[in-house]
Amino acid sequence: MADTGKPCVAIAGASGFIGKALCAELSRHMSVIALSRRAPPPPQPHAPCQWRQADLFSLLQVEQAVSGATCGIYLVHSMQPTSRMTQGSFEDIDLILADNFARAARKQGLKRIIYLGGIIPQHAATKAHLSPHLRSRLEVERVLSSYGTEVIAIRAGLVVGRGGSSFKILESLVRRLPLMLCPRWTQTLGQPIALSDVVTILTRTLQDPELPAGAYDIGGADVLSYIDMMRLVAKKLGLWRAFVGTRLFTPTLSRLWVSLITGASKELIYPLIESLKHEMIVQGDVLFRRYGFAAKSFSAALDEALTTTKERLPPVQPQAAGRVVVAVNSVCSIQRVRIPHGRSVAWTSQTYSRWLPRFLAPLIRVDVDAQGSMRFYLQPLGLQWKSVLGLELSFSRERSSETRSLYYITGGVLSDNRDGKPPGRFEFRQVPGHNEVVIAILNYLPRLPWWFYVWTQAQVHIFVMNCFGRVTRRLAEREA
Repeated sequence: MADTGKPCVAIAGASGFIGKALCAELSRHMSVIALSRRAPPPPQPHAPCQWRQADLFSLLQVEQAVSGATCGIYLVHSMQPTSRMTQGSFEDIDLILADNFARAARKQGLKRIIYLGGIIPQHAATKAHLSPHLRSRLEVERVLSSYGTEVIAIRAGLVVGRGGSSFKILESLVRRLPLMLCPRWTQTLGQPIALSDVVTILTRTLQDPELPAGAYDIGGADVLSYIDMMRLVAKKLGLWRAFVGTRLFTPTLSRLWVSLITGASKELIYPLIESLKHEMIVQGDVLFRRYGFAAKSFSAALDEALTTTKERLPPVQPQAAGRVVVAVNSVCSIQRVRIPHGRSVAWTSQTYSRWLPRFLAPLIRVDVDAQGSMRFYLQPLGLQWKSVLGLELSFSRERSSETRSLYYITGGVLSDNRDGKPPGRFEFRQVPGHNEVVIAILNYLPRLPWWFYVWTQAQVHIFVMNCFGRVTRRLAEREA
């Protein structure tokens, strides 16, 4: 990126509704690198902003993408699948994405990361009492802070803005249902905040080098229940709506009902509904007082959101940090395993390579060479002389470290490496601060016909990983 003399910020999650608004605002004050997994959007008549195409699952691409930036803003919330098949929880996906960004920030010398997360309820006695969605937000906050880069965590509740998933669900329910049976979670109190206020806070925070690292809550001027929000949306839209409280809906039925009515995916709806068991009330308003302005009311935030008719993006400069190939049949499979205290990712990968052939004997044989690469041979009916190379995992010493072992999937009859397609990756990664390792298959392209792969190889893999997780957990408990 050309030296303009301005500070330069890299925004992960720039293609989201908050990211788009933030890019437009920040590009008036500084140089902006906007990261996107997909192809950059078409140019728009606004202040310049450089879009770089990068797969956040790839540490190498993230390192290239944030090159030249002095600080970063992290807006990524990965609750939607990015591959045709995704095995694993959104929490583990979020962990890998955040870990990549934090590692890249350290390597490229970013001075600060600003992270937009969720309000953490003060009444939750421990992390275990939080919903999976809020636990994940808290874990991302911790992971971003694990590599020495200063982190400012901005914790917000429901952000009211056109294009936001939570606001879209709220509006869809009101528009489509004249009579709503409202479960208990609709009475939970929250403090929704206007998109414009979020953008202002993020911008001011970025321009405030004296703000100490740490977590800061932000919220709007009003404390409202979800049902109160729906009533006000109906009033703004000029719609008559009846809201009837009921205890008939369990959380599971509520998730199905909301997904059916709004058309939103269950991957998005389920974590959000589960989080509504917590009150999202701000503990102090440090940042609004520090920057000398008042938060907007929910009514004013609605006026902004409902009158926004067109989303705008900053223009694109033709530069990319690595070409992203989105494969139709790509696979993402991530599992987290507990390991004994003091053990490493190298121990985990070596244990896996020794355990697997014993577990699947005599159908599988594993050879490990002097470089650490692994070759998995299939032996039909246990006949060694009939063995065929199933998968070849080439160890990448230069891209590995004490906390990460990376293998490229470079061959074998089970992997589609034809036509110059980029190799998939198999990696073991230490969870910062915990005796846990994430084992991930990323960008893997199976060679089997898709329907056959789904019901055979994919099922075997998840079964094997679950069994391996039980083995490492027993070892950890034995050595505790």
